Amino acid sequence: MHELSTTELAAMLTTTDADTRALLWVGPLNDSMRACSINTAVRQSAFLAQILLESSELRQLQESLGYSAQRLRQVWPQRFPSDDIAEQYAHNPQKLANKVYALRMGNGDEASGDGWAYRGRGLIQLTGRDNYAHFSAAMDCDALGHPDLLQQPAGAALSAAWFWRTHGLNELADGTLQADGDQQFSEITRRINGGLNGLPQRHAYWDRIRKILGVATPP
Repeated sequence: MHELSTTELAAMLTTTDADTRALLWVGPLNDSMRACSINTAVRQSAFLAQILLESSELRQLQESLGYSAQRLRQVWPQRFPSDDIAEQYAHNPQKLANKVYALRMGNGDEASGDGWAYRGRGLIQLTGRDNYAHFSAAMDCDALGHPDLLQQPAGAALSAAWFWRTHGLNELADGTLQADGDQQFSEITRRINGGLNGLPQRHAYWDRIRKILGVATPP
């Protein structure tokens, strides 16, 4: 497996603190990629491109839930059918998470607090009690009992790598060397994001990272 260097990772970032951030993250990223068979430059370039977009270059490790009332009505019109209801949850991330994630993905009801405890965290946001439990069992860590582990570099990177492997993204990344590689990369995006949000930016990261890691692009 290619060991990502601090210099290589820093070159992939556009932030002013790229060197410091790379030093913090290079070890956890290498460990997680090794653990989940992200073990070629082709796989690594696709993985890193996706996580840099998803995490705002390793800075955003939990989902943003500070919605305005207007935005709540746009995103969840059935859950917030009136301004009065939406106002009760506006700019209150904990209360909102407990409502919108209640009785889903293995979570208990709104009063259980599971929605907030198991909100989206990590470089690829893992969400819901069931997903935290599956990750914990597969990777021999206690993210279920200590969900804040996914907001630390080691847990954030490992949960993203586990998601990547379990959703068949190594195999899709292998296919990016083919003539239809862009389509394979788009499918990776769909499996992570549910759509194609930010696809041009993901491609920009991918192009930069492939050059840094010496991955040839298909004709």
